Amino acid sequence: MDLTIQGSTVRHGISLRTLIRKSAELSGPCLLITGDNQGAIFGGLLECPLKPTAKRKYQGTNQSFVFTTLYGEPRLFRPTGVNRYFYLCLNDLLALGGGGSFALCLDGELLTGSSGACETFGNLCLAHDEEFELKNVELWGFTHASRYLT
Repeated sequence: MDLTIQGSTVRHGISLRTLIRKSAELSGPCLLITGDNQGAIFGGLLECPLKPTAKRKYQGTNQSFVFTTLYGEPRLFRPTGVNRYFYLCLNDLLALGGGGSFALCLDGELLTGSSGACETFGNLCLAHDEEFELKNVELWGFTHASRYLT
């Protein structure tokens, strides 16, 4: 299994709409990776392509998770089973988790975000502060190498 980058604010500009458009090139799970200006790296696993909804309708499956490097080593938070609030995708917001706070919420310009404890993943704050400036946002897709492809 290989990872390929589909969207990056460094390579493709700062816009959630661009990230959503680039995600259309993926057909399976993708890893959203971002970080704050103080050095924490965090994100989560989503299904792709990302599909914005007109109303706040959660998407995803219990295969989703969030992670952070804030606590000294990578720490993964899997669904607790309390709810099915895996992720929201709107044209101006991408949020993972729910119940209490979002585990991770990114604004439409991919400049700022927030993180807090949420019931979906039973996580702690993923960043140094609950409100933060984003350092970079990347969306990595999983590709499967096959011996049948030439």
